[in-house]
Amino acid sequence: MSTTEHPQLTFRTTSLESETGGPVNLLDILPAEDPVAWIRRGEGIVGWGVAARLEVRGDETFSRAQRWWNRMLAEARIEDSVDIPGTGAVAFASFAFDLNELSEIVVPRYVVGTKGGQSWVTSVGVDLPRITPQPLPSAPTNVTWSNGSLSPQDWEKAVAQAVERIHAGELDKVVLARDLVAHVEGTLDVRYLISRLAAAYPTCWTFVVKNLFGATPELLVRRTGDLVVSRVLAGTVRRQGTASTDSESATALLKSEKDLNEHAYAVHSVARALAAHCTDLEVPDHPQVLELSNVQHLATDVTGQLAINAPILALVASLHPTAAVCGTPTERAKSMIAELEGMNRKRYAGPVGWFDHHGDGEFGIALRCAEINPAENLIRSFAGCGIVAESDPEMELAESIAKLAPIRDSLTLS
Repeated sequence: MSTTEHPQLTFRTTSLESETGGPVNLLDILPAEDPVAWIRRGEGIVGWGVAARLEVRGDETFSRAQRWWNRMLAEARIEDSVDIPGTGAVAFASFAFDLNELSEIVVPRYVVGTKGGQSWVTSVGVDLPRITPQPLPSAPTNVTWSNGSLSPQDWEKAVAQAVERIHAGELDKVVLARDLVAHVEGTLDVRYLISRLAAAYPTCWTFVVKNLFGATPELLVRRTGDLVVSRVLAGTVRRQGTASTDSESATALLKSEKDLNEHAYAVHSVARALAAHCTDLEVPDHPQVLELSNVQHLATDVTGQLAINAPILALVASLHPTAAVCGTPTERAKSMIAELEGMNRKRYAGPVGWFDHHGDGEFGIALRCAEINPAENLIRSFAGCGIVAESDPEMELAESIAKLAPIRDSLTLS
């Protein structure tokens, strides 16, 4: 466990108004220095600078992160005149899919947030920053793509092997992912990429934490006081671009035995995990269709009331990994992923989001995302597909291509 700590930190949160008197445009004011972000429909929080940092790995990742946070809060001074989720002491986190890999937690030196027409700023140990629009980030000058760990043909073979083993009774579902690598010339500024993602996918949660960025449609868990919400996505069809064909595809998706089975596994895993912490769980009997710019998903929102005062990191620990990103049974799926994917997911498909000193926060699953290697000007993007008995390798490859589109489009030169 590696840490950068500043004991007895002072967190000061005050209300903030933009020069126009309205909510602050978060992406406009985000500087290039250690940016972090969590934004949906223009609301959320961004931050920059580093007041404290934790790098941790191993089976105790979540409990060590919570202990580190508790110790920091025990010594901290918090002055919060706004007092809503996301104010006061706030940390951003990006956890690895396999907890033996490195997870990152960052306490920014500055945080700016906006929600419901209200904006605020938090500083750590220093005066409040001057909140002004930053120069527009530059676009790359050239981007070329290459295969990642497996070629498309080899990945289809891996899917076929998984289907055979599901038919043989080894497991019910496994999520197999693939990667593509972008070689970038010129400026590589993550703010340019997340700005394009936020504009193209406003209903997703656009994020960046320590060189991992993306726009995820899947809310792993939100805690607001004793209210807990999780959005489950599993079952996907690519959009065709016309209202009539997309409507037909949505209807077919709602009737697809393959996709409904895949979705049911994911919903069951989330509901079972939340039941350890919540009462009054509401689990809809049937999913709805969530429309995004490039795909449509089967979606189910699961809600509940906390039975005990569990902080959001405890909820994240119970939920990860869900069947939506791993499979079922979990341990068999994890073993098959390690055997067939041929790559290290690192923080792809892990929990990403933020938490505060009340134990509130929001975490998504790091999907539709990519990892930046700034030293080599490389971007490694990821996409995964849920494989069940009815899966067809060629169709799964097409689905993965659709899921890779957000990152590819964010790098398309305009």
